Amino acid sequence: MMSRRVVVTGVGWITPLGHEIEPVWKRLLAGDSGIARTTVFDAGTFPSTFSAEVRDFDLARFLGDDAAEHADASRNAGFALAAARIAWDDSGLSSDGELDRTRVGVYLGGGEGPMDFDNFVAAAVKGMHAGDGRDLNAVKWAEVAYERLTSVKELEQDPNMGAAHIAKLFQVEGPNFNTLTACAASTQAIGEATSIIRRGDADAMISGGTHSMIHPFGVTGFNRLTALSTRNDTPESSSRPFDRTRDGFVLGEGAGMVILEDLERAKARGAKIYGEIAGYGSTADAFRITDIHEDGRGGIAAMSRALKDAGVTTTDIDYISAHGTGTQENDKIETLAIRTLFGDLARKIPISSIKSMMGHLIAAAGAVELITCLLAIRDDVVPPTMNYSTPDPNCDLDYVPNKARKVEVNTALSNSFGFGGQNDTLIVRRM
Repeated sequence: MMSRRVVVTGVGWITPLGHEIEPVWKRLLAGDSGIARTTVFDAGTFPSTFSAEVRDFDLARFLGDDAAEHADASRNAGFALAAARIAWDDSGLSSDGELDRTRVGVYLGGGEGPMDFDNFVAAAVKGMHAGDGRDLNAVKWAEVAYERLTSVKELEQDPNMGAAHIAKLFQVEGPNFNTLTACAASTQAIGEATSIIRRGDADAMISGGTHSMIHPFGVTGFNRLTALSTRNDTPESSSRPFDRTRDGFVLGEGAGMVILEDLERAKARGAKIYGEIAGYGSTADAFRITDIHEDGRGGIAAMSRALKDAGVTTTDIDYISAHGTGTQENDKIETLAIRTLFGDLARKIPISSIKSMMGHLIAAAGAVELITCLLAIRDDVVPPTMNYSTPDPNCDLDYVPNKARKVEVNTALSNSFGFGGQNDTLIVRRM
């Protein structure tokens, strides 16, 4: 079977810390926070009144004359389009006259878009009033919903719409997929896109993730799971991965996209190369839907498979980008998994979680964190885990607390663990 090497030639992100690669990277290294009071809806009565929103976003700024063709794109699809445009231009493919677009595909880890919530509620209220005030009159609800919920708007909430929009924007006709495996989605998408190029089914892939769950349903669901931080008085320091006082993650939104290419093709066209996707591992806990297995077996297996796929050992890893959500269970069990697999080396490897600064981007988190690994390799510096002040005996590794660190990074490992028990790990290395 053909097995080609796959490299990253372009990166792009839309994040709570901004939209351009270098300014956002500088803010991450400076330890800036993108977390503040929620403004996209009135969250004043919710247990968590803050989030990590994407601010000052205008799709037309990124798409220019193409914006009108994507005017109906949902918020999360818009993020994906903008991040993909940044990555595409960064890669230089826009000026590649030899590019066969039937050999370029899309693999997105895209979550569902925020629904047309105001009109949905209006229809529900009408349905309630048609009955006795307690029970919903389904027929009346359907009548109002038909009037107020447009077909285009509702279609745009489907997770695959981002991938469809990207294919249209760049006129790429190769394999087109979307995976929605919660917090692991974009890491899994990039891993699977890499596999497609390795086996020769495409020459290049646009891959990454996007999500926007900062809406009443999203916040309600995570609050009911007691997964979100409720530090309403100090939102900017509320995300505290690995700290003993952590009380949950901060819901974020955004997109991260990369351009993956066959190494030989990238070299032939003189492309800038950020690094090689050297290894990929994917497993399932087969345990509880909302809990990681207490012995970290899924994470251990995913990291082990990625190391084997890359042909490296634990001694080769210079930096770990942790899933590091800031929930009690995730951070304790991810630490256990790293300690179990890496043994005595675990305490010598710098580990950090950028969720401490930009919140948890759910399906987009893994792609954004992979880009962080690539930039760490480029610049030999790793971002900090912010808001770390109280050590937890269950989390006893080197989390690069509160200040970026100069470290020679040749090979980095990035973890993503999703609700439902999906575990995905990528290993990237310097070229």
